[in-house]
Amino acid sequence: MRTISLRACTPLYRRLLNGLGALGLSWVLWGCAAERAPESSFVLLDGSTLSSQQLQGQVALINFWATSCTSCVAEMPDLIATHEKFKSRGFDTVAVAMSYDPPSYVVNFAQSRQLPFKVAIDNTGAVARAWGDVKLTPTTFLVNKRGQIVKRFVGTPDFVELHQLIDKLLAES
Repeated sequence: MRTISLRACTPLYRRLLNGLGALGLSWVLWGCAAERAPESSFVLLDGSTLSSQQLQGQVALINFWATSCTSCVAEMPDLIATHEKFKSRGFDTVAVAMSYDPPSYVVNFAQSRQLPFKVAIDNTGAVARAWGDVKLTPTTFLVNKRGQIVKRFVGTPDFVELHQLIDKLLAES
């Protein structure tokens, strides 16, 4: 199921969602437009910047994490495997370290684990705020080629489900 925000829905669907609650939620989701990924700028470990617009045309996984988050550290091998499996087909990964994570810890983690994807540091918290005020880690967004958020995972994703969804999105034109 796609995760969307109520503001992406028309007023009629918003009233239906509010009135039906969780049981009717999946029945009405088909009527809502996909939420666009926010305009944001990622500052990568090498000092360069990457905008969310530069990711359009690719399927992208945006992962908010912290070196102090045990679930985040535990899921890194699966994120690496996912990146390696799909990168040649137009898939990219950006791991965004939270503002409270000391930059030296992030650099050490990325180097010692030889992370093969882009790693960004969100020093000010602006990126986390832009992506829905992310507070919990790990929080992961899957974005399609058109720059729309297709799925939001809070906690460790089901990687079998995630791979199936990535395969489907990469096959779309």
